[in-house]
Amino acid sequence: MFSGSWKESNMSYIELEIPDQNIDTEALQVAFGSLYRDDVLIHPSRVVTVLAAACMLQLDALIQQCGETMKETITSKSVCGFYTAAGTYGLDSVKQKCFEWLLNNLMTHQSVDLLKDLSIGLMEKLISSPDLFVMQVEMDVYTALKKWMFLQLVPSWNGPLKQLLSDTDSWLSKRQKESCNYSSFLDSEQGQRFAGVFSHVRLQYVINDLISAKIIERDMIIPSSWLSTVYRQQWFAMLRTEQDNDLGPKEINKDQFEVCSMRCGRKLAKDGDYCWRWTGFSFGFDLLVTYTNRFIIFKRNSLSQPCNGTVSLLPRRNIAFRLRLASFDSSGKVICSRSMGYQVLSLEKDQEQMVLNLDSRLLMFPLYICCNFLYTSTEPKPDVDEQPEPSED
Repeated sequence: MFSGSWKESNMSYIELEIPDQNIDTEALQVAFGSLYRDDVLIHPSRVVTVLAAACMLQLDALIQQCGETMKETITSKSVCGFYTAAGTYGLDSVKQKCFEWLLNNLMTHQSVDLLKDLSIGLMEKLISSPDLFVMQVEMDVYTALKKWMFLQLVPSWNGPLKQLLSDTDSWLSKRQKESCNYSSFLDSEQGQRFAGVFSHVRLQYVINDLISAKIIERDMIIPSSWLSTVYRQQWFAMLRTEQDNDLGPKEINKDQFEVCSMRCGRKLAKDGDYCWRWTGFSFGFDLLVTYTNRFIIFKRNSLSQPCNGTVSLLPRRNIAFRLRLASFDSSGKVICSRSMGYQVLSLEKDQEQMVLNLDSRLLMFPLYICCNFLYTSTEPKPDVDEQPEPSED
């Protein structure tokens, strides 16, 4: 350029046009500096700009170093930016690492900043994934989406996480009063873009609890046509259980299980003895979960212990499940984890079954337990014409 027959050879200053807005002077200095040094120091706050410069200059070693830096420094504040940059610059392994971090932390370590940063396309992928680490029950997935949607619509909101739900409910209530109609929010012009995300909430495990069902009706976010389909589906499932003696799944269809299973979870703050059940109508299968002495035990309660609601007295009932456990460090990185494959368990009345024996070396608290369950045989999921196509990321 400077010695050949080019116009730049006679210019004192050359202006280079760089179309990538992520690239700045400091990033170029690091990229050019890497040509003369084996190692360069990349601060996590600068890694995206350095990656952009490295990709423009096709510096493979620096690109790889940026990718490793991103993988090691994923936090709630950086994960969405890293995910986007990894997609832009073709770092598939970094993108996958960010997605896995979000699956593990979206429900276990919620934060206002993270909910603000999540795009509609990314949130839809997370909620539809069978590997989402759900805490408590499906209603909590709906509640998280409700708060996330509010922050997308009111990005100026600035307050503590504990206040977010009450302000979201107040905003929804005000919106209903001002609109003076009875249509759902997802049917409105303002709410349509969120419909694809909410379509992946497993409503059959939200309406199975009276309090949750009342909240769903009160919020008027979900279209009534969606709810009508789910109510019908649950009614027939109950009739099959009560009148057709549906004993539960006999084998697992992985694809159906991942889409139709109940998602729930529990946090064990410290080592000790725990016994709990997840709320909601479970077709007469009162499942008690116990953690004690490094064992996780399932028990089918048939009136040997107090319970709310009807309990099945059939001699045997089946349940399909998948069980996952994990511990995280302060940045949300998995310290240790354990996962069981898909299994079917057949239990007699009041029978207990040890389902997992934990290695003491893997026990680090707080310990997060995530379960997927199917209590009844799966039926083909009915088509809902009103539900939208998945959003583009």
